[in-house]
Amino acid sequence: MTSIGILGGTFDPIHLGHTEPAKVVADYLSLDKILFIPASIPPHKASPNVSAQQRANMVTLACANEDIFHCDQRELTRSGNSYTVDTLKSLQQSYPKQRLFFIIGLDSLLTFTRWHQYQEILSLCHLVVNSRPNHQLKNLNEDTKELLAKHQVNDIKLLKNTCSGGIVFVPNTTDDQQVNQEQTLPISNKGRVNLNISSTDIRARLAKKQNCQHLLAASVLDFINKNQLYR
Repeated sequence: MTSIGILGGTFDPIHLGHTEPAKVVADYLSLDKILFIPASIPPHKASPNVSAQQRANMVTLACANEDIFHCDQRELTRSGNSYTVDTLKSLQQSYPKQRLFFIIGLDSLLTFTRWHQYQEILSLCHLVVNSRPNHQLKNLNEDTKELLAKHQVNDIKLLKNTCSGGIVFVPNTTDDQQVNQEQTLPISNKGRVNLNISSTDIRARLAKKQNCQHLLAASVLDFINKNQLYR
């Protein structure tokens, strides 16, 4: 059975803070494919003059240099509310013989128990938690503590025996991996996975015509410049 990673987001625009950690996740979990799924954005929240299709085009460009990266536009073609659980059900129909790994940031884990039908989400996939700058496992609410007590998996080999229900943390360094095997909660925010980049900051830099070459794939930056996006 092959394994597919799923990374959703507005990708407005997609940047190295999305793609570089995804490479680490793919390597750590030996994923066969990662699907980048651009989310729908309500018109009043969307960036002016940047269409959903342009966001998807940028994702496609960012994926072009990695054989296992692919852009999946199913959320952009779906009408109505776009919930994660619905996307996972759709993916399960598209990939009935694949194991699904849904990738989120640590910030999202801290609110995961408030997601729509979060328990059903865990019945459809394994949850992969990537660290985020300035977010640490401190002062966890009781719901999150209970969630981890039931679902956290420290030995990734165990994930190969099941199709869903596990929560795994991607370690940042070899030392972190060892800590994760020995402690209930892993140490995070120390290593190479973290790229302190946000789409909001990039949009602001682009509006000021500041250099973003170190933040975006060259093909994405070229697309933005040619189409005068985020100006």
